[in-house]
Amino acid sequence: MAEKQMEMELEEATEKKKEKAEVALAQANMTTVNPYGSKERFNELWTKAQYLAKSDLVPDNYKGKPANCLIALDTADRIGTSPLFVMEQLTIVRGRRSWSGQACGMLIQNYPKFKDVELIYVGKEGEESWGAYVKAVRRDNGKEIKGTTVTMKMAQIEGWTSNSKWKSMPEQMLAYRAYAFFARVHCADALNGFVVEGEPEDAYTTPKEAPSFE
Repeated sequence: MAEKQMEMELEEATEKKKEKAEVALAQANMTTVNPYGSKERFNELWTKAQYLAKSDLVPDNYKGKPANCLIALDTADRIGTSPLFVMEQLTIVRGRRSWSGQACGMLIQNYPKFKDVELIYVGKEGEESWGAYVKAVRRDNGKEIKGTTVTMKMAQIEGWTSNSKWKSMPEQMLAYRAYAFFARVHCADALNGFVVEGEPEDAYTTPKEAPSFE
């Protein structure tokens, strides 16, 4: 019995040590590097940007545009990811840099302070109660974190449903907004200050008057 208890304690200690190492590594990878901090650093990134701009595999917004590629390299350094990921998942909507909904989910999934990130749907499809929220577990203390529940009723009240995507792909829009709400509250740095797919369009809608419950 004592041996079994020791084995369990050893496994638990090993698991905690592994998690701490993973967090430390991820945080190290996310360390911000200022591309304008020195002439040498800028020249290094500018050379990389020029090579990327010559590639036929980069999106059109970056092809032949080393200045855009430099910004992508800077963004990738800041959040600890691949420049190609940034190029493929970052777009310009109404003049603002916007992550795709898929990218937002991936950034949260890979955020070093969380594990067991999960998207949960609630309510009944097709009704106002249908919605989604994101939950995750903090690595440091095991506490479960739950994001805001976004429902179709919320989308209607806020006027988001005037955006045709809420009618043609509501399941996706609920997921994207749930991920965005979670990130804004619990890991805003993962988004690097950018908006998420759907937010720029929805910002130009007119909220409906909230229903009275009197």
